[in-house]
Amino acid sequence: DFSFEEGLRSATALLTAAVPPTAVFASSDLVALGAIEAARTLGLRVPEDLSVVGFDDTFLAQTSSPRLTSVNQPIAEIGTTAVDTIVRLARGEAPRANRVELATHLVLRDSTCPPKARESS
Repeated sequence: DFSFEEGLRSATALLTAAVPPTAVFASSDLVALGAIEAARTLGLRVPEDLSVVGFDDTFLAQTSSPRLTSVNQPIAEIGTTAVDTIVRLARGEAPRANRVELATHLVLRDSTCPPKARESS
């Protein structure tokens, strides 16, 4: 479930564990924003106590507070490749490739920083 609510629920479980993480990589920007809300609710600061990274680099990532570090996907290129494949198949032609890999890149914003040292037990 790629929802804010799932991010909130999952991050709450992670952050209340005996040894909570210092960072979370979420499956979507919405899930990441739910994780940020879980941290806030538990009194944790992002990124000082918890770094959060999303996936998709949506408009929400750019406008959230803190602005969300996210993996950017080439959406236009994905769409162009998909349409080209559909048109080729509709014409009875073979697709240009059976597997297509498109480059992504990490967009660093305000929701990440190096982890602070853990206290020894």
